[in-house]
Amino acid sequence: MQWETVIGLEIHAQLATKSKIFSGASTAYGAEPNTQACAVDLGFPGVLPVLNKEAVRMAVKFGMAIEAEIADYSVFARKNYFYPDLPKGYQISQMDHPIVGIGHMDIQVDGKTKRVGVTRAHLEEDAGKSLHEDFHGLTGIDLNRAGTPLLEIVSEPDMRSAKDAVAYMRKIHELVQYLDICDGNMQEGSFRCDANVSVRRVGQEEYGTRTELKNINSFKFVEKAINIEVERQIDIIEAGGKITQETRLYDADKNETRSMRSKEEANDYRYFPDPDLLPVFISKELRAEVKAELPELPQRKRERFIADYKLDAETATNLSSSKDLANYFEDLVKESGCDAKICSNWVTSDLLGALNKQGLEISQSPVAYKRMAGLLKRIADNTISGKIAKRVFEAMWTSDDNADTIIEAQGLKQITDSGAIEAIIDKIIADNPGQVEQYLSGKDKVFGFFVGQTMQASKGKANPGEVNKILQAKLKR
Repeated sequence: MQWETVIGLEIHAQLATKSKIFSGASTAYGAEPNTQACAVDLGFPGVLPVLNKEAVRMAVKFGMAIEAEIADYSVFARKNYFYPDLPKGYQISQMDHPIVGIGHMDIQVDGKTKRVGVTRAHLEEDAGKSLHEDFHGLTGIDLNRAGTPLLEIVSEPDMRSAKDAVAYMRKIHELVQYLDICDGNMQEGSFRCDANVSVRRVGQEEYGTRTELKNINSFKFVEKAINIEVERQIDIIEAGGKITQETRLYDADKNETRSMRSKEEANDYRYFPDPDLLPVFISKELRAEVKAELPELPQRKRERFIADYKLDAETATNLSSSKDLANYFEDLVKESGCDAKICSNWVTSDLLGALNKQGLEISQSPVAYKRMAGLLKRIADNTISGKIAKRVFEAMWTSDDNADTIIEAQGLKQITDSGAIEAIIDKIIADNPGQVEQYLSGKDKVFGFFVGQTMQASKGKANPGEVNKILQAKLKR
């Protein structure tokens, strides 16, 4: 029997405001537990929430970027439930009138473009955090995160595989960083998702019973969790059982999902408009301001990189995957004056390779674009070869010296004097008569032997173009 997977994601993006959504408390990460939760966050008697305007602007900016409907009128509601890290006993969220309505996001999977609908994106406050380690069987509660502004982005159930879900999640992750509304740090919990998963027989119209996989904070775990949950559901149905609608947790160590609690419906939360908060009206002036702030978005940047820099689609996609990386590349092209393809090769291969090896982001690169440009200039003017440039790059990575300083200090200038190269080649030819005879008899691969010997004798400093030119003249058949 063939089965079809149906997936919808609820992505929680922590907005990059300096203060919380309804109070002036700091949102900075890493403070001592319970030092950044004020009376408003804790719901003390007599306090009143005040909406953070910047959180509204960020939500509107996201809505515009996905070509969504922006509500003229938006309402905050109380979502009532009881959990140790929810100090007020309710969460301020949105139900009937979210700030962002229907939109879409296009994803690419296996070379094909697919459109995933976005049902809504609404503002809400985050809860605190329960800590289960180092408390000798007890649970610690840190309320620093309580009241942090979240944008919950709810997709339509348009994804049909874990690969679809990862591609969609990556695109949202990319977008919120481009918009500067979320830092996207998944390790710190500022970008995470819940996955709603069900299966149905191929050709069946109605959806199967879904389960919700809660609080997954890595792309790898999203893919693994969905795949293992799909297998679990199919096994149950094929054995004659039924799927229970519930919330489940993914255990990465055991690579399994396990039941957390029965899945609540909206009426279980007893939503009602928050009596302490007025409705929000999005003015034409605010819309115009936000629209003017929109940056060049990832898809448009990819298209421009392909058109303006003649890059292939894969390279353009890699370079535009983050705004910082795209800016580094463009700054490098301008500063160095070199061909864009040469610049892209150095960025995607050498620079990103070194960054990945040390687990660094492009913003943490020890080699800024101006220093990298200095290196590429020395390749372009034949001061050094591409091979020597890699040695120079390694030295730049571990020091503050620029390319010129390293080249001079290590004596790495390329030998371009044809007389000096010719003298080296004459000696190699004289010392290797057997190889000369092999080449002259038609064994073309032996030519590489002479190139290698020449480069070794010159300690890699002979100009490769001159070496090939002189060898071809000396070894005429």
